[in-house]
Amino acid sequence: MAPKHSEDFKREAVRIATHSGLTRRQVASDLGVGFSTLGKWMREYSTDPTAAEDAELRRENERLRKENRILREAREVLKKAAIH
Repeated sequence: MAPKHSEDFKREAVRIATHSGLTRRQVASDLGVGFSTLGKWMREYSTDPTAAEDAELRRENERLRKENRILREAREVLKKAAIH
């Protein structure tokens, strides 16, 4: 089972990664956590308000793409039904 890290540990890891000048990969290695885990923490605990907005926009974009795909599929079904 993966070790559980405290909220303080995660926030401090994000602070180090954003302000130390080291690469994220180096910070993750130094702290003994996975690179992708550190990236996830950075998205969750970043104090940069634009990062939160970017994440929100990405989620909205994904939702709209999925909705668009579903509507296109429905339209194709209706076109085929109208032809027959």
